[in-house]
Amino acid sequence: MMKRVLILVVALQFVGCAELQKVATQVIQQSAGLSQDQIGNGLRQALDHGIENQVSKLTATNGFYNNDLVKILLPQELQAVDKGLRQLGLGNLADQGIKALNNAASDAVKTATPIFIDAVKDMTFADAKNILLGNKNAATSYLQQKTTNSLTASFSPVIKNSFSKVGADKIWSNLINKYNSIPFVTKVNPDLTQYVTTQALKGVFTMIEVEEKGIREKVGLRDTALLQQVFALQDNK
Repeated sequence: MMKRVLILVVALQFVGCAELQKVATQVIQQSAGLSQDQIGNGLRQALDHGIENQVSKLTATNGFYNNDLVKILLPQELQAVDKGLRQLGLGNLADQGIKALNNAASDAVKTATPIFIDAVKDMTFADAKNILLGNKNAATSYLQQKTTNSLTASFSPVIKNSFSKVGADKIWSNLINKYNSIPFVTKVNPDLTQYVTTQALKGVFTMIEVEEKGIREKVGLRDTALLQQVFALQDNK
């Protein structure tokens, strides 16, 4: 019965009629015995878990560098730099450059939590309902929509400063100069700040999606009574 009810609710979400939307909301609440506040708070808990359990890992020492899911590699235009340096026996120098990119991303992600907290606080019941009955990455998509512009503005100056702080600007200047001194190569001069900002954002949302998928698919990861009650709804849809 529950499954049929929730299939109906999903269908109603695609109808523009305000009255049908109201009926859908009532069905969700009645079928679960949960209030709007409880459903909203359950989804906020899920997002908080993603921020606390996954994003925080990226801010640790080598948080990006040691994580194969999000490790930042060289941009396409610098692949030749990496290959050329390694062929010349300068692989250690190339590794230093890659590590510097990842450490800058870790520094930037430390500024993300307040931005995410604001987005979670601003979640409406309509947002929560769409997340609960949406795709498997609906919560992650919500955060992407709400925070990408703010995160980009926050990450970019931190990454630029981080390059300078850890000497990455000098490392890359040395790397590129050595590469450009190789006869007959095409000279390169990429904007690494913009590149690392983009990759850092991808990494953050990748890890949030990992947590969201876990909570949706593994009952054992729902470690509060509210998470268990709220996500039981999506289990039965």
